[in-house]
Amino acid sequence: MTAAEDAAAAARRRAERTDHNITLDAQDDDWAWRRRIRANPATARVYRITIGVLGLVVVVGGLIIVPAPGPGWLVVFAGVSLWATEFEWAQRLLRWGKGVLAQWTHWMVRQPWWLKGLVTLGTAALAIFWALFAITGVWGFLPDVVENWLRLLPGVD
Repeated sequence: MTAAEDAAAAARRRAERTDHNITLDAQDDDWAWRRRIRANPATARVYRITIGVLGLVVVVGGLIIVPAPGPGWLVVFAGVSLWATEFEWAQRLLRWGKGVLAQWTHWMVRQPWWLKGLVTLGTAALAIFWALFAITGVWGFLPDVVENWLRLLPGVD
């Protein structure tokens, strides 16, 4: 059997044992230490709650820093990845997110150089202005509505 046939057979086995539960079952795991945890209902419940809470903290933290330049969405994806180790719905959400990211990347690759440049300049401008406001504070001559909105950004005072 070739490597491609082995991979296809493994994928078929995984698809056959998918039971569309909310959480993953012990037999659905490839790691022995997690299979042992999931085999005991008491430890499985504690482990799932721990993963759920940690994933929630990471996702909420990522969403808080999304408006600021930096790794906000990367942190959100990390939290969803953490959830995906235990919850089937999170695996579906992660697959969807990866698909959207792949579509965006593919779309950007097909665009003309000037549009790629505009997206890059826009991203750089946002990062520069956020850093400027984080260092110097919000300028007093801006309209109050703009000042109040800018003060909501993480790190901006």
